Amino acid sequence: MTKLIFPVAIILQKLFLKLFAKWKVVGREYVPPIGPLIVVANHQSNLDPALISVSLGRRPWFLAKHTLFENPVTAWFLRAYGAYPLNRSGVDIKAYKWALDIMSKGQVLVLFPEGVRSPGGLSKGKPGVAQLALKSQLAILPIAITGTEKLGSVLRVFYPTGNLEVKIGRVFSLPGVEGKITKEVLESFTDMIMLRIADLLPDTYRGVYKNKFNEIHLK
Repeated sequence: MTKLIFPVAIILQKLFLKLFAKWKVVGREYVPPIGPLIVVANHQSNLDPALISVSLGRRPWFLAKHTLFENPVTAWFLRAYGAYPLNRSGVDIKAYKWALDIMSKGQVLVLFPEGVRSPGGLSKGKPGVAQLALKSQLAILPIAITGTEKLGSVLRVFYPTGNLEVKIGRVFSLPGVEGKITKEVLESFTDMIMLRIADLLPDTYRGVYKNKFNEIHLK
């Protein structure tokens, strides 16, 4: 039964989206059909993981905050759906190893670099995504989500409304680093990742990266 959770959920999610929302996916041709991949996206709502799942065309796996797994029934469903608990209060070695294992199996790992929901626009990215990308040396696929910022409750997965768009960009990779990876290097790579997401978003969604993005593109 557990193996049926994800495919059944996808069928229902697509049905709800077609019934209640104007759902649009742009750039699906940029998704590599096979091989390990890191997907990075902005995070506005609890609906975002489900929206990525139905839009990507490949099965994704997620890291989710550990407090969501406190209820045994919810934890069972989330694990069956493809999520693994992440303790964001410090360095979570178990979650880090799980993520590397998923990628070593040729799967798609979805990460939200902001670490928290930011319905008002992009917030500062956390360095953990850059660390994983450098460790794995995998291609990174940026995704921009618009329209979910007003759909806060996870229950809205059953009643998604509005203009919901998932815009997929081209894959890219972080350059290799020789020697020690400093805090400054991680911050630079994190900004690089976040600016790739910002490039796919309308200006009003770029948040703390709005000025930096405009400075780069005005040069």
